[in-house]
Amino acid sequence: MQQHSTTTGTTGTTGTTDTAGTADTANTGQAQAWNGYEGAHWAAHHDRWNAVNAGFDGLLFEAAAIRPAEHVLDIGCGAGATTRLAARAAGGGRAVGLDLSGPMLEQARAVAAREGVANASFVHGDAQVHPLPRAAFDVAISRFGVMFFADPAAAFAHIASALRPGGRVAFLCTAAPEENQWLTELAALGDILPIGGFGAPGGPGMFSLADAEVATGLLRSAGLRDVRAEHVEAYGTWGRDARDAADFLLDSGPGRHLLGQVDPATRTLARQRLTRAFRPYESDGAVRLRSTGRLLTATVPA
Repeated sequence: MQQHSTTTGTTGTTGTTDTAGTADTANTGQAQAWNGYEGAHWAAHHDRWNAVNAGFDGLLFEAAAIRPAEHVLDIGCGAGATTRLAARAAGGGRAVGLDLSGPMLEQARAVAAREGVANASFVHGDAQVHPLPRAAFDVAISRFGVMFFADPAAAFAHIASALRPGGRVAFLCTAAPEENQWLTELAALGDILPIGGFGAPGGPGMFSLADAEVATGLLRSAGLRDVRAEHVEAYGTWGRDARDAADFLLDSGPGRHLLGQVDPATRTLARQRLTRAFRPYESDGAVRLRSTGRLLTATVPA
């Protein structure tokens, strides 16, 4: 499960905060979600969400091929795990994380400061419209943060304009819903929970770029070339055991939304059934589930 959402201020050094106020956002729905319960949950459980998604890091950073002294832009950086990895890879360069979620950025700054990653900084804003410096970055990366734009064509064109000639992008987005075990097990509760169109492709949302032709077409329309979409998969850790994993998923934003529409007895039943469904995935003190994605890569014309 992968995932973003306010002010126009930036941080020049790790640990500073941006100015509180209204957002420069074209995506008010996502901004509300990622500055509300969803963002608070991700911030409070950032280590657990990183355990869910970290299996994709090797694929992402191999494709990004960040070199020392490069400048990296991390779109939808969340609590900053990939920004910190990018900063370390860039050495004497820098990494800037950009996200809509104030709660997650607070965590990003705190962790970067605690770990001493001085060349990582964080910006609070919507990547679709935030005033990015033109031709300032060598690489743009994202681990499941590019599926939430109100206007993805405008967003990718805007991001491309922030890259230097010859710059490159490496973006991970979620693939088909049925290829993600956490969602297939959740969807099996459709007889008692109002699953409806949850997880259906379309945007902005988790599966808005699941169609490879749609995703690559958007990057080409942004003026990028050498566009590729590779189908990738990885396993993530969702909990210590089946009960822990079920509670974690059902207490997340999507789970909480579904449970909020049914009575207490049905909520209890949903937890019991999802716990049973996760039992076969228990191994060596963890529940590991397979997720799939599209690894999108492209370059800026020289």
